[in-house]
Amino acid sequence: MSHYFPTPDECGRHTIFGSVAIRTCAGEYVQLSLVDIPPHGVVEDHSHPNEQMGLVISGRLEFTIGGERKLLAAGDMFRIPGGVPHCVRAFDEPVRALDVFYPIRDEYR
Repeated sequence: MSHYFPTPDECGRHTIFGSVAIRTCAGEYVQLSLVDIPPHGVVEDHSHPNEQMGLVISGRLEFTIGGERKLLAAGDMFRIPGGVPHCVRAFDEPVRALDVFYPIRDEYR
């Protein structure tokens, strides 16, 4: 086991909002989450105290943050202050995104 290069076996794996798969890796202060949303998948409206920023890696989705709605595609970024409600809806294709959380979300370790 390497302290610097985590293997998939060392990552957290969870299914959230019914069908959204996430794989997470936490450092001392920040956490990465690789998110796979299936076609027509939904991340329901929710909020958390953690700041969240991210990048769409592939696919297109509709992202609503604090009541502001925008269509995002590969290469687009987003930022969500702690406590702000947000939700996501995928279209006809799967979506992959990278989320970064501060502080770490212990429930996703």
